[in-house]
Amino acid sequence: MRWSPGLRCRLTHIGTATVLLEIGRLRLVTDPVFDPPGGRYAFAPGFATRKLEGPAISPSDLGPVSAVLLSHDQHADNLDRAGRRLLTGAGPVLTTRSGARRLGGDARGLRPWERIELDGGGGRVRITATPARHGPPLSRPFVGEVIGFVLEWPDQRHGALYVSGDTVWFRGVREVGRRFRVGTALLHVGGVRFAATGPLRYTMDGAGAARAARSLGAVQIFPLHQEGWSHIAEGREQTEAAFARAGLGERVRWLERGRPVEVDA
Repeated sequence: MRWSPGLRCRLTHIGTATVLLEIGRLRLVTDPVFDPPGGRYAFAPGFATRKLEGPAISPSDLGPVSAVLLSHDQHADNLDRAGRRLLTGAGPVLTTRSGARRLGGDARGLRPWERIELDGGGGRVRITATPARHGPPLSRPFVGEVIGFVLEWPDQRHGALYVSGDTVWFRGVREVGRRFRVGTALLHVGGVRFAATGPLRYTMDGAGAARAARSLGAVQIFPLHQEGWSHIAEGREQTEAAFARAGLGERVRWLERGRPVEVDA
């Protein structure tokens, strides 16, 4: 891998878990969701949701996309109809093995800890798939396969950038912190739950996210996935309170939708 002088990093939150991540010349989009608000989506019997907010940036205004980091393809709050259309004009789609089989085209399935490198212009960006568990133990047969991502590039000041994907806190997240020096963490929060399964959660709540952040050692945390859908149970206020109780409140940064933010990664 060719390491050379550092690459600029910029984040633009588009909505829910959709972020434009610019690293050097690379323009990466995470979990593309671009449908307008108002739609109802069924994930499985008893697992339904409504979309409450539209994207801050439309696909037509997004510009070229070098690659897509897709944590999973089976749920519309991570890949909806407009997001699927975006895939056809983007670069490679890095996702789960089962998702790559379903999507076809230039989708590339990655097992946890598999790596791929992309040219950021002035240096290579190494992307490693990471474990994720989208619900309680033994939930994978009905929620499906999910991954997260760790991104490394030249001269990162604080360490790698971690995108959790839709996951709860579990030992796989702890293992990310053991294998990598994580400086920046984009954590999917919101404490997702459904009436059919009572108190069971399918993404991290604030307490789980704070525990993950402490385990990872991240110096800056960007919570995502805490707005825009009816199945999201916890919003910003609860997440902020959980981080404050954990003594990590000063590490949390909130992204204003549609506004690019330079990140000292």
